[in-house]
Amino acid sequence: MKHPTSSSDAASSSAPVYIQSAALPFKFKNGILQLLLITNRKGKRWVIPKGLVEDDLTALESAVREAWEEAGIEGRISRKSVGEFRYRKWGGTCIVEVFLFKVTEVMKEWPEDDFRQREWVGVEEAAGRVREKELRKIIRQAPELIEKANIG
Repeated sequence: MKHPTSSSDAASSSAPVYIQSAALPFKFKNGILQLLLITNRKGKRWVIPKGLVEDDLTALESAVREAWEEAGIEGRISRKSVGEFRYRKWGGTCIVEVFLFKVTEVMKEWPEDDFRQREWVGVEEAAGRVREKELRKIIRQAPELIEKANIG
């Protein structure tokens, strides 16, 4: 796993920085864009599938793995990230690189189905449910990002 690293932001505070990647799952239903949110491990907040980038994986590969493990989905992922967001955890800062993920299959059972819920919602509903301001911005830009990425 990618262990804490230093960055220009963290150097002054000596707080650890954790590198993560995430999938922003989407589909179109009757021509309307829907995004998939999942609950965090404790079931208290809505998030997108994300996790630490493992040493043997790229950020993109890690995002695909997290989509499967946390949300039970398969699909096509954008080759380039569409942005990043940060949040505080483990006494430091997590920097999360976000990739678009067009869902082609939703499994009934998946590795973390015992403690995660998932729900398809519209763009504004998704933006309103997540806590991180930078992630809200990415979610609100999703329609244009998807069109530009040409994976929709």
